[in-house]
Amino acid sequence: MKIDLTNTTSSKINAALMGARRAGGAGMVLTLVIVTDEGSAYDALKAANDASREHPSRILAVIKRAGRSPRARAETRLDAELLVGSDAGPGETVILRMHGELASHAQSVVLPLLLPDAPVVVWWPENAPENPAHDPLGALAQRRITDAVTAESPVAQLAQRAASYTPGDTDLAWTRITGWRSMLAAALDQRPVTITSAVVEGESYNPSVELLGLWLTARLRVPVERVVTAGPGITAVRLRAEDGDITLDRPDGLLGTLAMPGAPDRMVALKRRDTADLIAEELRRLDPDDIYAAAVRTPVDRLREPSDAEAGARSSAEPVAASVAAPARVTAKVPAASASTPDAAPKEAAAKKPAAGKATAKKAAAKKSAPRKRGSS
Repeated sequence: MKIDLTNTTSSKINAALMGARRAGGAGMVLTLVIVTDEGSAYDALKAANDASREHPSRILAVIKRAGRSPRARAETRLDAELLVGSDAGPGETVILRMHGELASHAQSVVLPLLLPDAPVVVWWPENAPENPAHDPLGALAQRRITDAVTAESPVAQLAQRAASYTPGDTDLAWTRITGWRSMLAAALDQRPVTITSAVVEGESYNPSVELLGLWLTARLRVPVERVVTAGPGITAVRLRAEDGDITLDRPDGLLGTLAMPGAPDRMVALKRRDTADLIAEELRRLDPDDIYAAAVRTPVDRLREPSDAEAGARSSAEPVAASVAAPARVTAKVPAASASTPDAAPKEAAAKKPAAGKATAKKAAAKKSAPRKRGSS
């Protein structure tokens, strides 16, 4: 059922929701507030409705339309669109379009529409505030979800999230690496070894790659290198140990390969998930995520990308000393040729030089000892 309310109020919206609930008898466990714009509203609502199949909830989509002209900004109006029943899945969806100055006071409209005695989650699909907990809408919530990948500078956005972190904050860039963290933790449980260093490979400007490296830095307390690849997303993680590397490789974004010393390679499911799955995972827990807090607060400059000279063949102990001594961050992409050993050619040339010298000396000695023909000049 779809109900349109034009130039309405929060009390009228609440009355319509109560009537629809009596007719449908649906029960909900939380309120999900989505702060978005017209361009992103469709995708965000679709993801939230899919997630509500696991978590029946009242979805409030706040779309601010302040207006471009002075006349439009002076017109204060609230338009609402209610979706209940089969149109909204197991929950309720309310699309709130706030015109004029009302857009600056969205919390006054949202507050009466929150489910009583139920948790509140606020999600910014794009354009998240610098400090979500201090935002008027974020202050109403127990959990606040942002997405650093939508920012113009995703890695800089992680630094902003660390500076403004408040218990209850989380980011979908962190949710995207749940599968990687689970696989790596399970691998270390099966084969307890001492990790000396780690390498995280993934596409540039992907905050999930950075967060995975920061998580490894915080948990293992070892140097972690950040290698830029063509993607998609995270492509590989290598945990270096004395008896061999533990490698989790996913070149295609679908299936990964877990390789450990002394064990056959195994295929693991590491498909890149859509937004609905990510939101559903975040709604499963409403308590503060201390592991995310420790990871995002780890300085990003603790990760380092190998330079062209450092990308050659090195022992596992050398990068540890280099990473501790010079933790500078390099933003240039590592060329594909760095996978080979750049110092192998000079060594090979040096190895061939003495052999060539011996051959020349032998020819000179043979020429000197040979009898000279008569009549020659």
